[in-house]
Amino acid sequence: MKKRKKLLFVLNPYSGKGQIKNKLLEIVDIFVKNGYRVTVHTTQCPQDAMHLVEKTAGKYDLVVCSGGDGTLDETVTGMMRREERVPIGYIPAGSTNDFAGSLKIPKRMEKAAEVAVEGVPFSCDIGSFNGDYFVYIAAFGIFTDVSYGTSQELKNRIGHAAYIIEGLKRLHTIKSYHMRVEYEDKVIEDEFIYGMVSNSTSAGGFKNITGKDVKLDDGVFEVTLIRMPKNPLELNEIITCLTNMRQSTEYIYSFKTDKIKFISQEEIPWTLDGEYGGSHTELVIENEEKAVEIMVKSDAKFLPRQQKEQGIGQIV
Repeated sequence: MKKRKKLLFVLNPYSGKGQIKNKLLEIVDIFVKNGYRVTVHTTQCPQDAMHLVEKTAGKYDLVVCSGGDGTLDETVTGMMRREERVPIGYIPAGSTNDFAGSLKIPKRMEKAAEVAVEGVPFSCDIGSFNGDYFVYIAAFGIFTDVSYGTSQELKNRIGHAAYIIEGLKRLHTIKSYHMRVEYEDKVIEDEFIYGMVSNSTSAGGFKNITGKDVKLDDGVFEVTLIRMPKNPLELNEIITCLTNMRQSTEYIYSFKTDKIKFISQEEIPWTLDGEYGGSHTELVIENEEKAVEIMVKSDAKFLPRQQKEQGIGQIV
């Protein structure tokens, strides 16, 4: 008899509307039918998933997580802290799920579960952040505390609109940060109200706001820095550029890089994948190219042609 592979299923039962509770048996059945012996773990506290994956992932052939972007962030961070890494499957269950959208992972949990065990591993870039890690975005400034400052109940009821509503409340108290930004052989010093270093096709539920020609495995980040507007007209131009998904304005710096350094005199709070990432006066963000394998559909357009043709890693 063929030996069954082992799968660790880590889930946050409170993400989104807690719908994972109604799908759990069906999801586990999909895993078992695909030849896995399944261990289920419900997260008990912040960073529980991270510590569990870091300590035990080596005992399994596949780690699947279900929750929001924060749960994925913890799972990936735990995996990044290991020398030997195994592929990760992701069943999105949060209110935004930006990175799942970038990877074209289905929104229906059963379909996402099938991709996790029947798809192919895609090696994607991961960001290192002063010794910590993020999956798809590190950001500071206006709106960045909206995600973790918005109640779970509000997120569950109105989804993406919750972030917009919370953000609009803060427009009258825009705070700027004086920062020195170094990348490649360039230096920028300015007053910024917002900045993001991303590896995703969307942020905060807004598609294409991270720039054009985004690839998740090219070894570079998309960087967007927004200068402090001096008057309502400048603020209006910034908002117009962002809502029209174009960044051709003197008030927005937009570029790609694999490494970037931020220096400021005051401590600036950052978010990593929508969760609080600490306050820093100096930090270095680097792209860890193709550092973690995440399971995606075998016909995903962003997969290398050879991998799609051969179905490398596909479970049959």
